Order: sequence, then structure tokens, then C-alpha cells
Amino acid sequence: MIRLICFFWCLCTAVSAQVTVDPARTAVQDGWWQLKVNVGLSKVTPYRLFTLDNPRRLVVDFQGVDWPDVAPNSLLSGDRATALRYGALGPDWSRMVVDLAGPLEVTQAAMQSTDAGADLSIILKRTDAQSFAANAGAPTDLHLAQPVDLPPETPRDFHVVIDPGHGGIDPGALRDGVREADLMLQLGQEVAIAVDAIDGVRASLTRDADIFVPLYTRVSSARAAGADLFISLHADALEEDAASGASVYTISRDGGSLASRRMITRHERGDLLAGVDLDAQGDQIATLLMDLARDRTGPEGGEFADMLIAQMKNAGVRVNTNPRRFGQLAVLSAADFPSVLIEVGFLSNAEDRAALEDAESRADIVAAIAAAVNQFTR
Repeated sequence: MIRLICFFWCLCTAVSAQVTVDPARTAVQDGWWQLKVNVGLSKVTPYRLFTLDNPRRLVVDFQGVDWPDVAPNSLLSGDRATALRYGALGPDWSRMVVDLAGPLEVTQAAMQSTDAGADLSIILKRTDAQSFAANAGAPTDLHLAQPVDLPPETPRDFHVVIDPGHGGIDPGALRDGVREADLMLQLGQEVAIAVDAIDGVRASLTRDADIFVPLYTRVSSARAAGADLFISLHADALEEDAASGASVYTISRDGGSLASRRMITRHERGDLLAGVDLDAQGDQIATLLMDLARDRTGPEGGEFADMLIAQMKNAGVRVNTNPRRFGQLAVLSAADFPSVLIEVGFLSNAEDRAALEDAESRADIVAAIAAAVNQFTR
């Protein structure tokens, strides 16, 4: 058996970002008592692979690889793998995740040059649950993205960190070809520009591209940047389209409502799927939640949430019938600055989705957030 955290480095000194994946040469399929993974590439590039437990999955990272606009599960066949995902992990790395139906160990992994470019071949065979768990684990250098500041023209006093939800390998909600991650990045950039224009305020983003940023990194990087206010942007989705309108979450002492718990599960699943397990942050998060519940930033977050809802109503933004919500979300865990999570609408609702795709309708949301920030800082 090979070590499950393994690395391959090609002899070239630099890797171009224009390494592409050929879907015709890429497949995850059952073999004889084994699972075979093959990725066809335009050329040789560094990669690393490892397995993770609870749930069981194979993770493969590639340097400088762009993934095709092909439904991942169309490349999947057989019963030993249950799902396939891929997407950007950071500015230089991308990630492929294969969900495993049972405990499988990597017995072979090799990248070879071919006439078409290069092929990465991985073979996994059955093992027992105890051995799988013992060998599972991620490398420490995940090459994760850092927050990107919008360059301020003059020094600003009050720092607002805008957090566009999801990104990269975690697209968020999907409806009719619309990805939550893409919409929230666009909205986040528009909000950051509007907030940055307020006198005495500057804004920065936790991500400014379609890249994956772990939840706890979003919070810790905001803290390192000296955030005074943290605003996370999301769009909800349900199986039906009856629910509509924006809502605002702040931290709660308990698990919150059923809707809150469902939303938490959906939003925070991306970290688990991408290989960054939030459970590892349990003690820290629990401590921060307790601190937040008794510290001044809890009431301040609630005050800003109330201002935001009022400003959205004034701006004509569609607001949910129950807009003020609470939940134990990782992105609301900081004790040292107030935080809110805005669900700006439901992608599962046709009217909300159309409004979020429309620049003029988004401008109302942007104006409401900027107005609330301006009111909060006065």
C-alpha cells in the first residue's frame, strides 16, 4: 500500500496555468474489485492526493489545471464511487473530490506523458474501515486563498470585510445553470465598491475570484486584517419555489430554527467536501461562540442586522416574511467583531433568481447594504 498523502513534482521549474483536462480521457469507473480514476491532461503538472474519512473520499489536487465545463457526474460510472466534484482551490491549485461508497486504499498512482499530453492514473482497492481511517488525512500546506483588499485611495478607519459565499470546488446552490458562488462573487464585488466609497470606511473581500476559501479561514483572515464588521453573502435554495426574499442571520446560543439548521448544513458542507473539516475547529469555534454570546459584538451584530433589514425594505428589496434569523454558523463565530450573514434571496424562486441576475435589482441590494454600513458607523 502506498502512503495516502503523496506528492508528485515534475522536473520543470514553473507550471503554466493553462493545463487543461480532456473529458474524453477522464473517467472514474469500477474495475475488477477496484476503482480506477484517470485524468487526461494537456501536459504533465504537479499533483498530490490523499484520502479523508467521515465521509470517505479521495482528494486529488493539481497545480495550474483548468477544469472543463462538463457535469462532473457524467464522468462517473459504477458503484464504488458515489459522486465527483472539481473546481478551483486557490489561485494556483484546483481540486477533484471523489466520494467513496466504502473503504478503498490507493494502491497505484502515476502520471505519465502521452502523445495527447499526460495521464494521471489512480487505482484504489478494497480495505477495511480501520485501515482506511488510520491512513486518511490531509497535508498541512493546502495553498488556500487569502483575502484580497480593494486598494483604498486614502487611509480608512472602519474596515468592512465582505465575504462572497462558496467558490471554487464549492459552487453553493445551483438552479437552471445559475451558481450561487458566481452570483455572490459578483454581488460581493459590487458591495465592496459601494462600501469602500463611504467616507471613513474601507472594504475588502475574502475572495475576488472563483476559488475555495475555508470557512474558518474567512473568519481568521478577517480578524488578521483588523475587521470592524463582517458581512457574508449567500443565496438560499429549497426544493420548492414558494419561499422568497432576503433574510439576515446573526449568531445564536442554540442551533436556531429548523430553517437555520438546514441552511447551516447546506452552507457549511462545502468545507467538508473540499477536505477542510470544520470538526477540527470545534474547540475554538465553541469558545468563540460563548465569547460572542456575552461580548458586545453580539448585540452590535443584531443592531446592524436590524438596520440592514430596514434599509432593504426602504430600498424596495424583496424581504422574507421572517427576515430576522439566528444560527450557529462558522462565519458568524468571531467574538471580536460583529458579523451577519445575508441570504439575499432564494435561487429556487424564479423571481428572486431573476432579480439577483439583474444588475438594476442587485443595485438595490448594494445600496441597502451600503446605507446600513453608513448608518452603523455614524
